Amino acid sequence: MPKDRIISFIDFFYPPFRKFMPEKTFRYAVCGSSNTLLGLLIYSFCYSYIFKNRIIDLGFYAFTPYTASLLVSFLVNFPIGFLLMKFVVFVDSNIKGRVQLFRYFFVFASNLLLNYILLKILVGYLYMNGIVAQVISTAVVIITSYLLQRNFSFKVVQTEVEEVLD
Repeated sequence: MPKDRIISFIDFFYPPFRKFMPEKTFRYAVCGSSNTLLGLLIYSFCYSYIFKNRIIDLGFYAFTPYTASLLVSFLVNFPIGFLLMKFVVFVDSNIKGRVQLFRYFFVFASNLLLNYILLKILVGYLYMNGIVAQVISTAVVIITSYLLQRNFSFKVVQTEVEEVLD
């Protein structure tokens, strides 16, 4: 099964990090970093080659090159990120899959909004390069995302039996 291979591959590199972080945090770091890197590559490619110096006007909204690139990156990263979080990182979560998906989407969309606002400020008002701004924004979003995914989207809910035993 692909998920077992992914987990085995990630866990192969875990022993040197055992002293510094729990296994789940290491898996999150690897999966999150991989998905983030993929997103940055997609964003950079779209920003530099596909949407370079073009405004995509849909009539009701005009996408700047950096917002169009962010949207494409989101459309790829969302499903990949959810699958990695659900089946590789937070495998012990006992929340129903559709609830996890909704919560993951809520957190992902919130992070997308945060990313957009940071890009708007960094590029639109501080005139920073779009790729540099995305890297800075990504660092802020990673920290926010981990805390929300761990404590909201994929948390482990105690059952009544566990509460009685505690």
